[in-house]
Amino acid sequence: MKTITGLAEARNYVAQFKRGAYHRIVALTGAGISTESGIPDFRSPGGIWSKRQPVQYQDFVRSEESRLEDWDRRFEMQDFFQKAEPNAAHLALTSLATNGYMRCLVTQNVDGLHQKAGFPDDRLIEIHGNSTFATCLSCGARAELEDQRQTVETGRSPNCVKCGGLLKAAVISFGQQMPEAALQNAAAAAQECDLFLVLGSSLVVHPAAQLPALAAEAGAELVILNGEETPLDSYASTVIRTPLAQTFAEFHEE
Repeated sequence: MKTITGLAEARNYVAQFKRGAYHRIVALTGAGISTESGIPDFRSPGGIWSKRQPVQYQDFVRSEESRLEDWDRRFEMQDFFQKAEPNAAHLALTSLATNGYMRCLVTQNVDGLHQKAGFPDDRLIEIHGNSTFATCLSCGARAELEDQRQTVETGRSPNCVKCGGLLKAAVISFGQQMPEAALQNAAAAAQECDLFLVLGSSLVVHPAAQLPALAAEAGAELVILNGEETPLDSYASTVIRTPLAQTFAEFHEE
C-alpha cells in the first residue's frame, strides 16, 4: 500500500483518472467530501447528533412529538444544505461521469451536493436517501421541505396533499429499511468496476463500508482518499490523506 500525504503528489496521482487510465470507475462518497463545502459532519463530536439524538423511524411513525422534533432538525440541516456549494471534488466526479469514465457514484451523503454539481441522476445511488426534500410514507409522492415549514411552525406535522399520509424527509432514518434495490445496484457496480474510489468516508457505516471490499475482491484497484485511517486501508493500492477539495483543485487544468 502506498500512502500519499503531499498535495502536489496527490494532485499528480488523481490526474490519471481524467486521462482514461480507467473506464469503469465506481466511487463512494461520505461526509468528508462535503465538510469542505461547509457542511458539518453530523456524526462527529460537536455535531448535531451529539447535541440532538436522531429520531428513530418507529418513533417518527407513532409519535407526533417525535415527528415535530425530526422536522425541526430537517429545517436546521436545510439551512446548511442551501448555503453549501459543490467543491472541486464534487465537480471532478461529475467530470469523470460526463466524460464516460465513471459508471456509478454511491453516496452516503444526504445533502444533494452531487446533484448541484450536475452529476447524472441515472448514475447516482443515494443509499441513505436525501434530506433536501420529503416523501409521503404512504404513496411516495414528493413534497418540498419549505412548503411544510408553516405547518410545522403551527405545531403540527405535515401530511401528504394527495393521500393524507405522513410526510417525512426522504433520508433513511435509523430503524428504517434500507433501499434494497439501490444496495443491490451498488454491490453489482462495485463488483464490475476496474477502479473503486473512496472519498471522505470513514468506512465504518454498513452496508456502504462493504462495497470497497467487494470491489477489491473482484479484482478492482482500490484507492482511498480520506483524512484518517479506515478499516479497509489494507485493501487499497493507494491511500491519499490530503484534503479532497484541494486535491482536485487543478483537476480541470491541463
